[in-house]
Amino acid sequence: MALDIFVVLIYAAGMLLLGWYGMRKAKSHEDYLVAGRNLGPSLYMGTMAATVLGGASTVGTVRLGYVHGISGFWLCAALGLGIVALNLFMAKPLLKLKIFTVTQVLEQRYNPMARQASAVIMLAYALMIGVTSTLAIGTVLQVLFDLPFWMSVLLGGGVVVVYSTIGGMWSLTLTDIVQFIIKTVGLMFILLPICLYRVGGWDELVAKLPASSFNFATIGYDTIITYFLIYFFGILIGQDIWQRVFTARDEKVAKYAGTTAGIYCIIYGLACALIGMAAHVLLPDLDNANNAFAAIVKATLPDGIRGLVIAAALAAMMSTASAGLLAASTVLTEDLLPKLRGGKQSSLAINRLFTLLTGIAVLGIALVVNDVISALTLAYNLLVGGMLVPLIGAIFWKRATTAAAITSMALGFVTALVFMFKDGLEANTPIYYSLAVALISFVAVTLLSPRPAPAAKLA
Repeated sequence: MALDIFVVLIYAAGMLLLGWYGMRKAKSHEDYLVAGRNLGPSLYMGTMAATVLGGASTVGTVRLGYVHGISGFWLCAALGLGIVALNLFMAKPLLKLKIFTVTQVLEQRYNPMARQASAVIMLAYALMIGVTSTLAIGTVLQVLFDLPFWMSVLLGGGVVVVYSTIGGMWSLTLTDIVQFIIKTVGLMFILLPICLYRVGGWDELVAKLPASSFNFATIGYDTIITYFLIYFFGILIGQDIWQRVFTARDEKVAKYAGTTAGIYCIIYGLACALIGMAAHVLLPDLDNANNAFAAIVKATLPDGIRGLVIAAALAAMMSTASAGLLAASTVLTEDLLPKLRGGKQSSLAINRLFTLLTGIAVLGIALVVNDVISALTLAYNLLVGGMLVPLIGAIFWKRATTAAAITSMALGFVTALVFMFKDGLEANTPIYYSLAVALISFVAVTLLSPRPAPAAKLA
């Protein structure tokens, strides 16, 4: 165990060192928020994939594989296909806008009030994305090193807050690339083969699990549809993902490197589901399926190698935690703070200060929430239920009005909250009802409102 701790400490020190190097490259407001809009194919592909595949994608998909078998991969598949669609069909116009946040599109299409209203929803989403992966970091450190949960959250999450604060997007990009390499090697080329070997090979895995474990629909068609409604569409409008698109050097980089990242996400999901299936064979009596990942690592790997795989898991979680953290602080400094400061734009110092404050808020929330899938579902329910309809309407319906957009956001957001409280975070009703209410209200208010002036439309 001492060797494992040493490996993890080396990894954490490496992340802080890369954060410091990123600080030296982040010399301007644009450098800090979008890496100077200058990433090439390799950096773009790595940072895009690392951003999406975090704690819920790793720990959560292993849990889904443990419970449902191979069909647990649908969570990552929905995320990966969303990345492909975003980079193939939306990256080109987004790059031309030269903006920093999703909500700036709504301002250009509607008016500043729509930007402020959507910023509140986006802030809630981005905060919960950061919380989700910080929770996963705490869970892994707690189970493997027998630390108190609060200490695990503060230690692991604290590293993320420090390197994100000092270097912004450049720190995130550099750490993402290392994290992408570590988690690919650690999970796909070390943990998965060892798990299959411990089971006795593929044939033994097939023999020891029921046939339903190898059915891609076992998780249920309603769940698969819900994953696509939440995660596929959530990827298309999430600030943490758009902010990565804004870093691409040009549309060709986004198109090809982004599509590659999406395909990688699907393969990663299959690998994590298989790890969960192997864990079900080797550890069939786990009290809590959420601990399947940490338990299988602890049970199957020798010292040193275990530390490398722990670092791989932490890499996945830290990349997404830092993305949510920077996304939340960017929404604060670009969309909400200027309103309070009389239109005055933020500076590099202000960006760093609010990234630190946002990081402290993420750590605080993580200490009182305890389920990574539930936290991720909460984030995407609020985002998709509140913003998908008005944002798609902004792009594709010329008749849409500001009043309709704000009404749709408010009612969709509130409906998602009501049904999550009423039916639980894992229910399908929050996303179904929130989208239905958002769509009906958007169409109705638009048709009842005067036609918008041509100058108000986004070119």
